[in-house]
Amino acid sequence: MTDGVMEQPIYSTRAHVFQIDPNTKKNWVPTSKHAVTVSYFYDSVRNVYRIISLDGSKAIINSTISPNMTFTKTSQKFGQWADSRANTVYGLGFSSENHLRKFAEKFAEFKEAARIAKEKSQEKMELASTPSQESAVGDMQSPLTPESINGTDEERTTPDITHNALPFSHSSAINKHWEAELAALKGNNAKLTAALLESTANVKQWKQQLAAYQEEAERLHKRVTELECMSSQANLIKTHKTELNQTIEELESALKAKEEEIEGLKEEVDNARQLQAQRDALALKLQETEARSRDLEGQLADLEQRLESSQLGQEAFRKNLRTLLEILDGKIFELTELRDSLAKLVEGS
Repeated sequence: MTDGVMEQPIYSTRAHVFQIDPNTKKNWVPTSKHAVTVSYFYDSVRNVYRIISLDGSKAIINSTISPNMTFTKTSQKFGQWADSRANTVYGLGFSSENHLRKFAEKFAEFKEAARIAKEKSQEKMELASTPSQESAVGDMQSPLTPESINGTDEERTTPDITHNALPFSHSSAINKHWEAELAALKGNNAKLTAALLESTANVKQWKQQLAAYQEEAERLHKRVTELECMSSQANLIKTHKTELNQTIEELESALKAKEEEIEGLKEEVDNARQLQAQRDALALKLQETEARSRDLEGQLADLEQRLESSQLGQEAFRKNLRTLLEILDGKIFELTELRDSLAKLVEGS
């Protein structure tokens, strides 16, 4: 608080809070075990907007909204934004799409307000650090140099097209004017330096104010919790409970679908293992068949060799048998002649 004025919440909602994993920069890490209150605060003294969320006494979100921030909806109930000052990315999971839409609208609204406040602050600083526009001589945005006061060498030597050179007295008046402007700038600089020193001295006070804000926010959070339990917002709580139950049912359905998918994958793995076992068995049988085929080929070659040898033996036997038949025919012919001769002798006697 400053001058007795505290930051006040201007919009609050409830959501599950996440932060990006600082190591992987990909995975979300939950910073709250359950849905917590997330509020937009406005500091009228510093003219800034902040997003603050407490989990008990711990501040899990403390993000000052700047004009270059962007809130992105990544799903129907989830949104995120990056905070370069905190060097992290915050994520919020809402119970409904309507809550997410409302939070995003407020983010855009306060972001625009922060942009306007920043522009006004810059204009005030420029007015405090820029010379007055009463003199029509010189460029007010240029720094004070001897050339800007007395003119460059070219400006001092080149005559004006329509007027003669300024009289010496007029030039002296201009120099006095710029000396007065320089003195004013020095005064402003001294004021800014004093203000900076004062701001530095107030840092400790701001830290104490932050601690007071956190204590007050914790007290308000507890009070809100009590009021939620005791007040007439039972219907809203019931609605939230219904939405949470619906979300749980959706998650259970998704989990069941994943389990069925896992079972299907397990069956496919079992089938693949069976096919692998069959493939291994067939490969073993193929090896055995190839071994038997080689044995049969060896036996066939041996039989062919034996058959060839047998055929050669039969051919030799046939030749010997023909020779014996020829000899036997000759002997039979001789015996026939001998019988005829004997028959003739018997007849003649």
